[in-house]
Amino acid sequence: MRLKITESKNAKSLYVIRSTYENGKHSSQIVEKLGTYTDLLKNLNGQDPIAWAKAYIAELNKKEKAGKRDVNVSFSPTKCIEKNQQVLFNGGYLFLQAIYYALGLDSISKAISKKHKFAFDLNSILSNLLYARILFPASKLATIQIAQKFLEPPSFEIQHVYRALGIISEESDFIQSELYKNSRRTINRNTHILYYDCTNYFFEIEQESGLRQYGLSKEHRPNPIVQMGLFMDADGIPLAFNISKGNTNEQVTLTPLEQKLLNDFELSKLVVCTDAGLASNANRKFNDKKNRAFITTQSIKKLKKPLLQWALAKSGWHIPGTDGTFDITKLDTDNTLYETYKNTTFYKERWIKETDLEQRLIVTFSLKYKDYQRKIRSSQLERAMKLVQKNPQKIGKCHSNDFKRFIAKKSITPDGEIAAKNLYSIDAELILNEEMFDGYYGICTNLEDAAPSIIHTNHQRWEIEESFRIMKTEFQARPVYLSRDDRIHAHFTTCFLALTLYRLLEKFLDERFSCHKIIDGLRNLNFYKVASEGYIPTYVSDDFTDLLHEKFRFHTDRQIIPTQEMKNIFKTTKNKKTLLKN
Repeated sequence: MRLKITESKNAKSLYVIRSTYENGKHSSQIVEKLGTYTDLLKNLNGQDPIAWAKAYIAELNKKEKAGKRDVNVSFSPTKCIEKNQQVLFNGGYLFLQAIYYALGLDSISKAISKKHKFAFDLNSILSNLLYARILFPASKLATIQIAQKFLEPPSFEIQHVYRALGIISEESDFIQSELYKNSRRTINRNTHILYYDCTNYFFEIEQESGLRQYGLSKEHRPNPIVQMGLFMDADGIPLAFNISKGNTNEQVTLTPLEQKLLNDFELSKLVVCTDAGLASNANRKFNDKKNRAFITTQSIKKLKKPLLQWALAKSGWHIPGTDGTFDITKLDTDNTLYETYKNTTFYKERWIKETDLEQRLIVTFSLKYKDYQRKIRSSQLERAMKLVQKNPQKIGKCHSNDFKRFIAKKSITPDGEIAAKNLYSIDAELILNEEMFDGYYGICTNLEDAAPSIIHTNHQRWEIEESFRIMKTEFQARPVYLSRDDRIHAHFTTCFLALTLYRLLEKFLDERFSCHKIIDGLRNLNFYKVASEGYIPTYVSDDFTDLLHEKFRFHTDRQIIPTQEMKNIFKTTKNKKTLLKN
């Protein structure tokens, strides 16, 4: 800050001003009006106003350097706000930016830029695509407008974004492998256990082309889809992904991506955990070699008769941590036992050999799971009965888990003639058949570890299912509006990277907050810009913001953050050492 003296016909005025440089332009802002020379001369009892002003400004600079200068901001109810001047900015992205740079994504972007020798700033485009996908998901065009609301607005244009998408798609494998290597400097990656699952995303465009193909939609939508396979480590951090055509059988997507992990990520000893839909015999055999193993869900209903009888038998059940076996029929007649074991997972196990593969079958039984299944079925039956009674004309085809599966249709009279109209009723036989399996769950593995350990490992699959839910809902990864295959692949690359940033943020916050709380909290981290002075936080300080500042080791929760301090925060978030693991 420095002194500025302005003279007019009637007076000489003294101001404290600050030189600024913003958006490529030099300018100066008035920090404080000290008064006219005449008035100051009177108030200072004859002391030289200019000498006093210089000493006063020197003290202000000293306090500002020490971060102790109080800021006084004045507003006038008679002045209009300036046109086309933005004063509200989002700073929630800063915490994502700290993770982005800790993972070396800037260095990865730099390496790609050096290889392809283009002029646009890939790092700026990629980082803002990720921040916007997490905080304010929108189209690529809208993302440019959203990025202008960040404290560090970028300067790229839409044509640069679309050109960057082609490069991101081409270098997707390189980005994934380098990201994994870099991440190991920031966190300990638990890659001994890997989880794999598949889902699909639908398009608004109805024509099939390239990756966009009609297939079995998990959301039962009549739109072209694309398939995404995802590997996740034991801590829920994404590891790698692949994209395939919508009509691809998901079972054939596992081994190519796993082979990439073995080659590019240099992984060797691992256990792959999947659900029943990906548990083909070929996939099991692929992970029955060398240092690899598998844990997969096994449908109890699809077991052969001798194994099914063994699995559903009421005797022979083990209780974790105890010896001997238990007969679960006692749970139906003894309330004390029921209360004692209502949160216990019983299990039985045996080795089986089918299609030249020796594996271990573990069956579990849980009262809690049984009650949950019956509660869901009760709700479905209620809906089915209402439909039969009030809107039978809406009864049509249904999928395997649809409540309409309980509705039986008869089109023939007892005499064998065609009925004049369809007769609908609740299928009691189907209900009884389903109730037989309530509480039971099957797992197959080639591991010899203790059964409770394998059961626990399999239970953690919920995190990969949650990851897909986050991408589809919070990140709004679908519907997809892109049509070119390279841009589609780039879109999911950015979704994968955004998910990685988000999951790491969860870990840094000790998993204390829900997904909604974290994203909503970051969205609300807004700041009001005071020209030449700094930024005033407009958000509500709470436990979430306190933990953010504690973990990331910088603070935005002061009454005002001076401009220079905010610049220091920018530098901190781009320092790779900010979040190095302990």
